[in-house]
Amino acid sequence: MKAIIVMYDSLNRHFLPPYGCDWVVGPNFSRLAERAVAFDNCYIGSSPTIPTRREIHTGRYNFLHRGWAPLEPFDDSMPEILKQHGVYTHLASDCQHYWEDGGATYHGRYNTWEFSRGQEGDAWKGDADPTLSGNSIHRQDIVNRRYVQTEEQWPQSQTFDHGIEFIRTNKDKDRWMVQIETFDPHEPFYAPQKYRDLYPHPYDGPQYDWPIYGRVTVPPEQVRHLRFQYASLVSFCDASLGRVLDLMDELDLWKDTMLILNTDHGHLIGEHNWLGKMIMPYYNEVAHIPLLIWDPRCGARGQRRSSLVQTIDLAPTLLEYFGVDIPPDMQGKALKDVIASDARIREAGLFGQHSQEVHVTDGRYVYMHAPATPDNQPLFDYTLMFNHMRERYRPGELRNIELAEPFTFTKGCRTVKIRAFSRPGRERFPSALYDLEADPGQEHPITDATIERRMIDHLVRLMKENDAPPEQFQRLGL
Repeated sequence: MKAIIVMYDSLNRHFLPPYGCDWVVGPNFSRLAERAVAFDNCYIGSSPTIPTRREIHTGRYNFLHRGWAPLEPFDDSMPEILKQHGVYTHLASDCQHYWEDGGATYHGRYNTWEFSRGQEGDAWKGDADPTLSGNSIHRQDIVNRRYVQTEEQWPQSQTFDHGIEFIRTNKDKDRWMVQIETFDPHEPFYAPQKYRDLYPHPYDGPQYDWPIYGRVTVPPEQVRHLRFQYASLVSFCDASLGRVLDLMDELDLWKDTMLILNTDHGHLIGEHNWLGKMIMPYYNEVAHIPLLIWDPRCGARGQRRSSLVQTIDLAPTLLEYFGVDIPPDMQGKALKDVIASDARIREAGLFGQHSQEVHVTDGRYVYMHAPATPDNQPLFDYTLMFNHMRERYRPGELRNIELAEPFTFTKGCRTVKIRAFSRPGRERFPSALYDLEADPGQEHPITDATIERRMIDHLVRLMKENDAPPEQFQRLGL
């Protein structure tokens, strides 16, 4: 048995033909949907980028205990567990966050890994020119683009080159998993010219492919241009997927190889009058994500699944597929029966980001529960890894630390409890309830005390099952 994961970053399901989009060029997404099972009710858990990847390793929510972080010493790691049970694991990625302070413990869990440079201000090529403007990552992006001129030089292309090389090298071997993970279509929305040419449109404004997260403040024609830029990157992603599908056809891998297509989250490009993610509530454009899976054991193809599934289900799915026991601390469920027969595996799912609203869905309704305290406190990080996204914890953050008692999932380890704070300047949003059946675009929140009570009950139950810190209930007024 073999497995291939094709993972994208910031892939908005509304831009994909299998999910109803009729204007983005994506024949290979449709081709896979005809060959696999498409999930119509898949949600994120912990967000954004690295918290999601922690879920892919550990199969459990992490956003209630801390934010962006390395894997902890007590974390289960699906690739590492597979490795320990004789399944060879390989990572081919251009996600630069794995090589920063806040993600540095992930790639080492695989047997081998390859990294393609140049995405989103990756600290790659050096240029000390003092006239280059912008903050550090925007300035670095200007430099990096000089070294990416042909499609073959794009980090995405090189990532798929590496993944395909691994598959060809190991086509006749058994028990391996390769994760081909590109940072696209994450911003900047910059694709080779031939994909931009797929979307001709009049535009004479400034270069605009890297939007600032926040409310829309640019003219409508600029937002329209941005959507076409994003679409061109989605079409590039589609072409790369086609290379994997062609290879599976050529090598007849469908008979014994699971194929998973997933993403960490979506992205807002003008919807709800917002750009980006993280600084606004997790609307469905970000939280409701695409997922397609081919499982050669049941052979289900060209079918849809409505069962509510989440990112935390990927780790147990792969462990079960290879016949490896699922650790008790994993909260996700193996998707074998969902793929085969749309079996129901959960009543509701939790999702969100550390320090922000906590969201819950049952597939029909989405409830966004806002913090109840004026200062969004008390709030702490619980960790044994003292790294933020791109920097270590500062001494001032560590002077008043204290040890916390073990959580149910920390393998008897006590963690350090560190005061955490909200994103500076972030708006406060009220709690909101949406009926997705009547209002799939989440334009009109509803008021229904009975439904809200039911969703709060789901929220509290799932937080308790996650062994959420007591102060999270206090912060949320629960």
